[in-house]
Amino acid sequence: MNEQAYANEPLRVLGILQARASSSRLPGKVLMPILGKPMLALQIEREHRSRMIDRLIVATSEEDSDDPIQELCQTLGVQCHRGSLRDVLDRFYGAARQSPTPWIVRLTGDCPLADPEVIDSTIEFCIKNDYDYASNSLEPTFPDGLDVEVFKFSALETAWQEATLLSDREHVTPFIHKNRSRFRVGCYKNDRDLSDLRWTVDEPEDFELIRRVYEALYPENPEFGYREVLALMNSNPELKELNSQYVRNEGYLRSLADDEATENP
Repeated sequence: MNEQAYANEPLRVLGILQARASSSRLPGKVLMPILGKPMLALQIEREHRSRMIDRLIVATSEEDSDDPIQELCQTLGVQCHRGSLRDVLDRFYGAARQSPTPWIVRLTGDCPLADPEVIDSTIEFCIKNDYDYASNSLEPTFPDGLDVEVFKFSALETAWQEATLLSDREHVTPFIHKNRSRFRVGCYKNDRDLSDLRWTVDEPEDFELIRRVYEALYPENPEFGYREVLALMNSNPELKELNSQYVRNEGYLRSLADDEATENP
């Protein structure tokens, strides 16, 4: 992260990391310890290595259960914004307004293997092509858990003003990438398809995988990247089987079902 290097220059790229403790499937997951550190602290450590992100803000909720997240941010010296638990789009917009920049990067606290190289490549892809929105997850070719979304503040503001579906408010960006007649949308792709790999944390088995990865790689190389994780899994194929039963984007699919139930009671 280059905030210090450009302390006297206007911010250009703001990273917003959304995190909450009240996960329905694995409560408190972002604060669960790995090698003596909260999982969220390890993810922040990785995202601070991004060359392209000028400032990182953690966006959590106003619920009492998320007080420990704010306390962790204070300990780490990371800015924390608190807002609505359910209307995450409103929470994101509130965080973005604290540090106005033309470009926003959306990161989520269930991705403790987030790779700064992948983050930076996705940001560069979006800015170079002047997309309103770009991600590496719309047409996934990276492992689930390396997701990066980049978009213009103006697109976020439009979504905040106009989005009405519960799924659009909860998942922040669908209003943007669904309306391609209004927004230029780009899909950043890997050179090979690794989308069958699940490196996100929503279930106990997910956390067990991540714990084993960190215990194997972090002590010798705290800056390990996704290629090192891939090599570890190729040499230990049982790791991939730990959480292979779960579906990608299950939370968003559930939100879409809730939308339909609301519209057709």
